[in-house]
Amino acid sequence: MKLLEGVRLALRALTTNKLRSALTMLGIIIGVGAVITLMSVGEGVQNYITTQFEAIGTNLFFLIPGSFQEELRRPAYITLRDAEAIANPVEAPSVLRVAPTVQGSASVTTPGYDRTVEVSGVTPEYTLVRDWPTVFGQFFTPADNQARGRVAVLGASTASYFFPDRPDPTGEVIRINGSPYRVIGVLNERGGSSFRNEDDVVLIPLNTALSRTFPRRTSTGEPRLSLVYVQAVSEDRMNAAIEEVSLILRQRHRIGIGEPDDFTAISQSDIIGTFQQITSVLTVFLGAIAGISLLVGGIGIMNIMLVSVTERTREIGLRKAVGARKRDILWQFLTEAMMLSTFGGGVGILLGAIGAATITYFLRDDGFSAAFTAGAVALATLFSAAVGLFFGIYPAQRAAALNPIDALRYE
Repeated sequence: MKLLEGVRLALRALTTNKLRSALTMLGIIIGVGAVITLMSVGEGVQNYITTQFEAIGTNLFFLIPGSFQEELRRPAYITLRDAEAIANPVEAPSVLRVAPTVQGSASVTTPGYDRTVEVSGVTPEYTLVRDWPTVFGQFFTPADNQARGRVAVLGASTASYFFPDRPDPTGEVIRINGSPYRVIGVLNERGGSSFRNEDDVVLIPLNTALSRTFPRRTSTGEPRLSLVYVQAVSEDRMNAAIEEVSLILRQRHRIGIGEPDDFTAISQSDIIGTFQQITSVLTVFLGAIAGISLLVGGIGIMNIMLVSVTERTREIGLRKAVGARKRDILWQFLTEAMMLSTFGGGVGILLGAIGAATITYFLRDDGFSAAFTAGAVALATLFSAAVGLFFGIYPAQRAAALNPIDALRYE
């Protein structure tokens, strides 16, 4: 049987029972649509995570006090002197810049407005390490930090909340825990999300924060830091920079051979890789659950094709009587099954695209976009065709194996 003739006969058979054909395709439509939507969302989540962490800065890793892997027998701190030692180009030639940071929540007020905001004490290197310039005003100078000046740089969201009528609030005064600070700049908007709005922050000089807002000290009286941003000279020297910094801190903290670090160095690639691994597993898991609909749809195709074979037994006998070969009958019913699954897969792809677009629409304020890729479409198309082929083989073989004499006698 020629290909076009088989397709023509299959179309005629399917259009004869339009409602039954549509209901049979429903399982494939739902399955493919769910798989496409979940794969698009999973890919979008990976892209979103990568974009968010890359926006922090380039060639960065973070130093955090404590260990995530082992229990320490003593308090773990990273001090301001540790950060100064790391910034020494002789001891750490692979390190370009260091931005020590102390963080905490504080009450921020202006006339008519009062809210708890994340306040960070940073050095002038912070804006370079984070690649985060000001859109209004200027950032701190070394003199501001040295003099423990009461100056502040606001995030875009913080500025719009406390000064809704002032696009440029430089020169205005805010109060942090009751103490007045003069606004000298507003950071460029980074964009927030439902999890964390990075633009909702107030930055003040590090020495000011350590002496006034967050006077945290070790038992020996050294200022304690929340974390340290470390920027490597280049991406190729990232591992070398981590090794140099780790060696400096182990020596300064008097950590013996075989003893665990009392600090953790985390690179951007480590964080991105961990999150991408998690999202990949979740995407595969959810895709497998959605694939159950494809299995159910395939069973529905087999069921309807068996019913069709029974209904058209006399037709099969007549075709064999006038010269149709066994493979012609086999191809006819196999074509019908594959067309059911392929048409259903096509509608499912459209449904999946609509689902991905809908999710993107509702999460657009967070900067999230589902990634509707050609790979997902190709996979869904091939998988739906494979379902039709697999579940159509048995009914087609059953139709092809009918004895023409018995088929003509069938009532």
